[in-house]
Amino acid sequence: MPRNAPLTRRAALAGLGGAGLALAAGPAFAAAPMLGPLRPTVNRVKLGAFEVTTIWDGAAVLDGPHPIFGENQEAAAVQALAAENGLPGDKMEISFTPVLVNTGSELILFDTGNGEGARPGRGNLRPHLEAAGYSPDQVDVVVLTHMHPDHIGGMMEGGAPAFPNARYVTAAAEYDFWSPEERLSGTTERVATLVQSNVKPMAEKMTFIKPGDSVASGVEAIDASGHTPGMTNWHIESEGQRLVIIADTANHFVVSMQRPDWHVRFDMDKEGAAATRKRVLGMIAADGIPFTGYHMPFPGIGYLEAAGEGFHYSPATYQFAVRG
Repeated sequence: MPRNAPLTRRAALAGLGGAGLALAAGPAFAAAPMLGPLRPTVNRVKLGAFEVTTIWDGAAVLDGPHPIFGENQEAAAVQALAAENGLPGDKMEISFTPVLVNTGSELILFDTGNGEGARPGRGNLRPHLEAAGYSPDQVDVVVLTHMHPDHIGGMMEGGAPAFPNARYVTAAAEYDFWSPEERLSGTTERVATLVQSNVKPMAEKMTFIKPGDSVASGVEAIDASGHTPGMTNWHIESEGQRLVIIADTANHFVVSMQRPDWHVRFDMDKEGAAATRKRVLGMIAADGIPFTGYHMPFPGIGYLEAAGEGFHYSPATYQFAVRG
């Protein structure tokens, strides 16, 4: 073709065909290997003068949401709500997310995850804590929001305290319910047995609090009873910026939020837990406060707005990055 001749469609296609032949005749390269799913395991944001790190202990895939969520509803109603929100009606994933708050003077860990010997996919707090840049011996305070196994399972490792330099904080009502030996039978046996092995050995280093008490300046307990008899939520505030740790007040980002009245299998006092959900979530939505939930999709930080008979959950995006 002459240098200045126009490039026709036929000539262009012919050229591409030639290039394709040249590529085909070139050296062969192996395809990149499949590496499997990859997901974040730590997330840190700034809250005033504090740093808040959420740490992924793992997750569980379960049948549901019904009947774990919406236990007092027909399965079809729960499945329809899941479908409206783009979720499958027969399977769900529940994450486990302890929270670490660095006040600048103390490192405070809220809940300890599932711990060693947990079911597959769980019990990853220690390696992910280290991935976040901390070692277990740097933790100054361990706060137990309540004493279900996925929150106290990581208190002991290899028969020794997992956080050897920490002092411990929990609600007196929670400890007083689970620690008596008469709880070691019947419906409370499984949890009480773990309390005996993981929590009671720390009793001498434990501070027992009630709602309204503080574990440090800007870190205050909120009554969240219902899920368990003495569960606490925690209001965190630094330089006017606020965050609420809701623990297990709401455990599904759609069902528990949009239908807070619906019963949850793991709530010990079903109606009490529903009342707590409406009170705590209503406060968060009304004040526009970010929150973190133990079983929210990782990294577990989001916002709520009132919607219909409940609330709509939005995961945090760049709100913390653009704050002053």
